[in-house]
Formats: sequence, C-alpha cells, structure tokens
Amino acid sequence: MSKKFPVIVVTGSSGAGTTTVKSAFEHIFIRNKIHAAYISGDSFHLHSRREFAEAVKTAEEQGNRHFSHFGPESNDFPALENLFKVYGKNGNGQYRHYIHTATEAEAYTDKFNINLEEGNFTPLESLPEDTDLLFYEGLHGMVKGEGYDVTPHVDLALGVVPVVNIEWIQKIHRDGMERGYSKEDVIDTILRRMPDYVNHITPQFSRTDINFQRVATVDTSNPFVARDIPTLDESFVVIRFRNPRKFNPDFTNLLSMIQGSFMSRRNTMVVPGGKMGMAMEIIVGPIIENLLQQRLS
Repeated sequence: MSKKFPVIVVTGSSGAGTTTVKSAFEHIFIRNKIHAAYISGDSFHLHSRREFAEAVKTAEEQGNRHFSHFGPESNDFPALENLFKVYGKNGNGQYRHYIHTATEAEAYTDKFNINLEEGNFTPLESLPEDTDLLFYEGLHGMVKGEGYDVTPHVDLALGVVPVVNIEWIQKIHRDGMERGYSKEDVIDTILRRMPDYVNHITPQFSRTDINFQRVATVDTSNPFVARDIPTLDESFVVIRFRNPRKFNPDFTNLLSMIQGSFMSRRNTMVVPGGKMGMAMEIIVGPIIENLLQQRLS
C-alpha cells in the first residue's frame, strides 16, 4: 500500500452499474479537486480484437473451449501489478488505451498522428504528471495468481458486481442489441468464460475492501428469456465491508442519511438500488479524503 500515491481500484463486470460508479467518482474527484490518473482494465489485454478471435479458434482446435478475456492467458497481469507498484512509489508509469469504436480510433489517430484501428491498442505513453491518485476500473483490480499479485499495491478496493443472473441478462441484451449477436452465440460465450470466471473473477470479491452487489427485486430466475434488464429502482444494493475496523464506518449516520436502508449483518448495509450512487459517494468520499490527508502528512 502507498500513502504518498494512493491506488484505488473498482473491479466488476457487466451489469454492475458502470455509469453510476463513474458518476459517483467524478463527483468525489470534482468536489475534492482531485487530479486522478485513469486506467482501464481492458488496456491490459494481450490481444487485439482480431488476434483474440484467432486465439479462441486456435484454442478450440487444440481442445480448449474455455479460452476467454477473463483469464491470465489473455491479460498481462504482471504489467498491471508493475504499474500499481511503480505508481505507488513514484506517482508515474506507462499506460495505453484499448480502442473500442471507430470514433475512438479516429480520435487516437489524430492524437498520435498514426493510423489506429478499432479493436487495437494505442502506443504506450506516460501517465499525466502531478496526479493525486491512480483510479483503475476493470475486471481485474484485485487479481492474484502464480507470478502476479496486485493486492499489496492497492490502497482502496471496491467490488461492484450484480448477482450473476443480472449480469447474464445484461450481457445477452447488450451483445444482442448493440453488437448483433444471437442469443445462442452469447450463451456460448458465457459458457466458454465460466472456468475463468470462477477461478479468476469471483475470488477478487473476497479481497476487496467494500462490495456493492446489486440484487433484483423482480424475477430473474431464467435470465435467458428475460425481456428487460432490471433497473436500479427494481433492485437493492448490498454493501459489505470486509473489515469495518479498517475504515470505521458510522453505520448509524449512514442509515440516517439513506432513506430505506437497513443493516442485514453487522458489516453489511442494504440500500435501495436508486440510492447506489449516493451511497457510494457518502461512503467512499471520506475514505478518499483520508487517504489524501495521509499523503500530505
């Protein structure tokens, strides 16, 4: 862990409420005049979009039907660990972007003055100077395995994850509506990812400091026939502190500030889904302020 250059991670998967999370942290950073270095998890993929498709095909020809973006074969986890370590010591490091869309490709082509295409990576560049903290958002913020372990270099780790049925509903709808995949293709992807999901994604949520888990209040028992994605207002968010003594949250005060919230266990709050952003701000904001005060002391 670092007191001079804090590293904050938000690790989670599709359907977790990415827009809400980004908005909450933007409010915290603006309110506290924090200059953050932003890192996206997919920039640590090892393959471009085309290379990944070829790698999947090769793996299947060799009898491996479980090659996915979730596992170490597709990601440079040692590089992620090194970035967290270097930033924690010196406040600098190298990063790049994964190019998701043609619009992004055009913008990065102009920035770097080289031809860059959708589904590829930008060249490595230095992190912005004089940042107050590093903010990582992606699938592998607390990943740990043979030859890599990012956890000693993280000062605050948040897990933001829906129950798995909501995650599957989100993926089926997103990949179908936005990317044109059939439901059968999406289900095949879910099944292909499952071993890596179990072995490399879910264990992280036992290492995070605070988890925000969205639970639907509508029937999601068969996610493969669901017509709609449950909204935040059709959900509760379960907020679990792995070790309350680490941050000493004032649960009585938090409950009074968030209407409709309650304690389900001594270290677990439950809040209405529509209050997720608010809850994140009032819980995480003071923690980040304290990390920065320690940095200056």
